[in-house]
Amino acid sequence: MRLGWFGSGFALAALAIAPVAAVYLLPAAAAQSQSAYMQPENTLSVTGEGIEMIPTTLAEVRLGVRVEADTAEAAQQEAANRSSAVVKWLRSQNVEKLQTTGISLNPRYDYVDDKQVLRGYEASNTVSFRSANEVAGEVIDGAVKAGATVIDGISFTADDAAISAARQRALTAAVADAEEQGSTVLSALGLSRKSIANVTIGSVSAPPPQPVERSALSSAKLMDVSTPIVGQEQSINAQVTLHIRY
Repeated sequence: MRLGWFGSGFALAALAIAPVAAVYLLPAAAAQSQSAYMQPENTLSVTGEGIEMIPTTLAEVRLGVRVEADTAEAAQQEAANRSSAVVKWLRSQNVEKLQTTGISLNPRYDYVDDKQVLRGYEASNTVSFRSANEVAGEVIDGAVKAGATVIDGISFTADDAAISAARQRALTAAVADAEEQGSTVLSALGLSRKSIANVTIGSVSAPPPQPVERSALSSAKLMDVSTPIVGQEQSINAQVTLHIRY
């Protein structure tokens, strides 16, 4: 019986020891995996920037009609009549991207003895269009003669083909800038470049130039001269990040 008890005790002890060995092996494997993860390849990350300046050749104009009348119906009808004449003129000039940008009808009030008194109604209808810079002034003048009473403003842009080509040049310049930065840094540290591990293309944007203030256009109309339209330059920006192995 003693031997039997000893044999059973030995078997239980063996069962108790086995899980301890398993627990010991798992952390070793995990530690090895973690050690490999904590030793990434040496890389240098540099971000290059490319900027291309291109002339703007198209004017984007916003103008329209604003009228007042005693009744809402009269104001709306007058605005519709004038707007139709303006749109007819613009279409005859073969402008691009002609579209309605706003329609409104609102009551107008005066204050008499601290009380609101209905004065009438104001209706407006505005459109936007795109035209070549060299003819945009004449188009605006004709629109005013046709019935436009409001010029909201004007901004300039290059055509789509020019912007697309400038984006490609900006990306090429950004890569060259990143390459130059990487070579300078690695040379200063006495390191040798091996290869490009990864490339990230950042933003490629074409922010529109600042619009011309309405006062500049209004001044030309008051002087009864042709509205001068002079384009601006537009910048195309691109960013590229290179991850260089060394």
